[in-house]
Amino acid sequence: MKHCLTIAGSDSSGGAGIQADLKTFSAHATFGMSIITAVTAQNTQGVFDVQDITPTVIANQIKAIFDDIHVHGIKIGMVSKTETIEIIANTLKKYDLPPLVLDPVMISKSGYNLLKPKAKKALIEKLLPMTTLITPNLPEAEEILGYKIEDLEKMKLAAKDLHYLGPNFVLVKGGHLSKTATDVLYDGKEFYLFDQERIKATHTHGTGCTLSSAITANLANGMHIYKAVKKAKEYITIAIKHGFSIGHGVGPTHHFYELYKKAGVL
Repeated sequence: MKHCLTIAGSDSSGGAGIQADLKTFSAHATFGMSIITAVTAQNTQGVFDVQDITPTVIANQIKAIFDDIHVHGIKIGMVSKTETIEIIANTLKKYDLPPLVLDPVMISKSGYNLLKPKAKKALIEKLLPMTTLITPNLPEAEEILGYKIEDLEKMKLAAKDLHYLGPNFVLVKGGHLSKTATDVLYDGKEFYLFDQERIKATHTHGTGCTLSSAITANLANGMHIYKAVKKAKEYITIAIKHGFSIGHGVGPTHHFYELYKKAGVL
């Protein structure tokens, strides 16, 4: 069994962050481990408070894992402060790294700023050059690049511009487009388009975390980047279709739907 590591924030309601990542790793037959960067107070209705973990503790968490356990895939999610980003980059550089997927979490669905504006520069300069794949949605890509992305051609331009900043591969997610729901994967030479049905679903909390973690697990299991993304998208589509309510707001996706169905639980 491969070992996957998430470096991200904790979601107290369990739908996103490290909780979603660990569920996704398990659903993909990998062993999940976590480095907690921040603790959030959130539920299905929003994020209400954030407590960042100190850089020393973050570094020690990373050291504890890598000094003892072989890591086959890394996913980085919420890293809200410059100091957090710098300590993660500086500590990871000491090790021989497996595929690293960066999901640049910036703003929650409820509008809470999860990445401090001053930390954007550190994210671009410190983490992007060590990234195998970055998976921004359109608002995140716009925030990094500083221009509007309104159609497929602009998505391709954004993918090129993001690739120039250092990652080996770029996946620009088109879920925020008004007419289509096409994702663009760019490898520095070719574009690969993933067209998908637009799902009318209410319970979509943690979709970005889940998709990036699924890709991480697929890469850890030896898949080529195109297949890793394709299979991850198939997984998140089913998880979104079968999302469910746990509170009064936006509920989580169903990370284990296929497994439960095969086990006869559903």
